[in-house]
Amino acid sequence: MKLKPFRNFVSAAMMVAVMAPAAVAQTGYEPTEENLQAREAFRDSGFGIFIHWGVSSMLGRGEWVLNRDDVTLDEYERLAASFYPSRFDADAWARAFKASGAEYITFTTRHHDGFSMFATEQSPYNIVDGTPYGRDVLKELSQACARHGLKLHLYYSHLDWRRDDYVPLGRTGHDPGRRSDGRWSDYLAFMNAQLTELLTGYGPIGAIWFDGLWDRDEQPGGMDAELWQLPQQYAMIHRLQPACLIGNNHHVTPYAGEDMQIFERDKPGENTAGLSGQAVSALPLETCQTMNDSWGYRITDDNYKSSDELIRYLVGTAGRDANLLLNVGPRPDGTLPEKAVKRLADIGAWMQTYGSTVKGVRGGPVAPHEWGVTTHRGRTMYVHVISDSTDDAILLPYTAAKPVKACMYDSRENVPFTVTPAGIVLRLPAAAAVPDRVVELTFKTDI
Repeated sequence: MKLKPFRNFVSAAMMVAVMAPAAVAQTGYEPTEENLQAREAFRDSGFGIFIHWGVSSMLGRGEWVLNRDDVTLDEYERLAASFYPSRFDADAWARAFKASGAEYITFTTRHHDGFSMFATEQSPYNIVDGTPYGRDVLKELSQACARHGLKLHLYYSHLDWRRDDYVPLGRTGHDPGRRSDGRWSDYLAFMNAQLTELLTGYGPIGAIWFDGLWDRDEQPGGMDAELWQLPQQYAMIHRLQPACLIGNNHHVTPYAGEDMQIFERDKPGENTAGLSGQAVSALPLETCQTMNDSWGYRITDDNYKSSDELIRYLVGTAGRDANLLLNVGPRPDGTLPEKAVKRLADIGAWMQTYGSTVKGVRGGPVAPHEWGVTTHRGRTMYVHVISDSTDDAILLPYTAAKPVKACMYDSRENVPFTVTPAGIVLRLPAAAAVPDRVVELTFKTDI
């Protein structure tokens, strides 16, 4: 089965659907009350699951295999004819994600390789029309999310390594046999047609998670919002679903019309991975991170972070007023790697006790320190001691108010404290073998 015909196909019906909103710019974007409420609900979520899955999983070398390895586009396209995730179980996924304490999932509907993981009329290169499997996994997943109380967010790539009309090429996707003689306007229409399908055929969508704009950052004007028609595209999304948030993993300051800010492999304010040097905005924040070293399934990547390390990362993200979007890369048969499932279960077990200290909270009034972070809700501050230090006393440089009570969150054991001109000194009990010691401080009034 070869899927080169209709590579740039956009249905006439969808073309009509997307042309009208394209004339309405997102200039002076004012979020609706529905959108503002969705932003606050997103902040309260605290924890989500990222899913990188597609035909690339068949090669077991990550989702960038087409660009990085000696795989031609012609041969890569043939993978679809054998893609048959016979063990995919949307309810099993949803149960595992819900049990982990996650409140939402972000699913890759179309990654940089151009393969669509949903039923689309815009190209036959999709899981329903281009594979023997023939099932709409996104539809099944959206229904499972509804059954298990998970919100559904959708990843969508602005970058495409396959289409003729993604022109001019950027830093990636330079297959020797690739054509690039199409029209950019056709590519923009194709994307908006697919986004319209996603926002009208899969129920309420919590967010559209864009990626790939950075591909053309070395070209003059390559990331210009007008070149990509982001104002029009964002306006279309907000028109179709006003509560749907828009985030873009472009690694720069958020553009007008975006409702959340994304950080890749770093907590807000950090830049160890070299992708998050931008200033932290007042928008809701999210950090995406992998369990091992890979986003998509990589059969040789066994370098999983420990459950304790992931829990501490989640805590550290919450202390910076951000959600953690933790990635899972399913196998080509549709199953989740056992080590990933084990870590999800461990996080879920921790969440059963401590979940309310990282969900439904905001970053605390004390900035992150070597010993850990703080979160808060109302009159309560949660002090998360996540370092391995054996120090039995820590100083909170907080002088705005005096606490009326301090106790260990889990045992309710009283924690002695002293108020000094420099702040609050906590005297902790002997360190326990846990990833996070949480002290609950109560004040007379809201923090």
